[in-house]
Amino acid sequence: MKTFSGFPSGKVRIVGVPRLVFTELVPLIDDLAELKLTLHVLWRLREQRGRIRYLRFDDLASDEILLSSLDCPKDESTPIETLRAALDQAVRRGTLLRAEAPRRAETETLYFVNTAKGRAAAEAVSRGESPNEVVAQERPNIFTLYEQNIGALSPLISEELQEAEQAYPASWIEEAFREAVKLNKRSWKYIHAILQRWSTEGKGKRQDPGKRRRDIDGDYSEYIKY
Repeated sequence: MKTFSGFPSGKVRIVGVPRLVFTELVPLIDDLAELKLTLHVLWRLREQRGRIRYLRFDDLASDEILLSSLDCPKDESTPIETLRAALDQAVRRGTLLRAEAPRRAETETLYFVNTAKGRAAAEAVSRGESPNEVVAQERPNIFTLYEQNIGALSPLISEELQEAEQAYPASWIEEAFREAVKLNKRSWKYIHAILQRWSTEGKGKRQDPGKRRRDIDGDYSEYIKY
């Protein structure tokens, strides 16, 4: 049995993974190759830059780290065959989306994670568009909004932002950032408090002055000062 030597001392790079991966997706996966592939793809895409992130089949088929993890001596399948089967499983499960993109005289297979942006990009590619054409049409994601308006990301903040992006509509998130910037309250705690209030009380609902004053004295007191 191959063993792991342990994590080194000092700082190590952290990979942000949505909580849903461990609470909902991993419990559904009953195939080891599919599990390894899923975690590998999430890692590879997290290392990319840009709003639309995807991997080509050729990217995965030439990845020695991935292929070595799929090479099981007890299995007569080759790593490439195991990779194809694991990709098919992940697509059927709904973790990944597959789209065929034209490339010169042939096509190439692209894989996206099944998120709102991934779905939009996969649909665009299926219509014959380039993923790069989708990028210009996409809203800024929550990480971009944070970096542009607040500052550098930390692993803890990244996890909170991922949860918020799944919990609230993109338009709400953008508007909450705008409201915070307008009031010069460049704090994620403040922005999150806005989103929570809209979620519980209804966005766009007008509040009477007395209710607003109570909010300021209570939940918002540490973020709003008069």
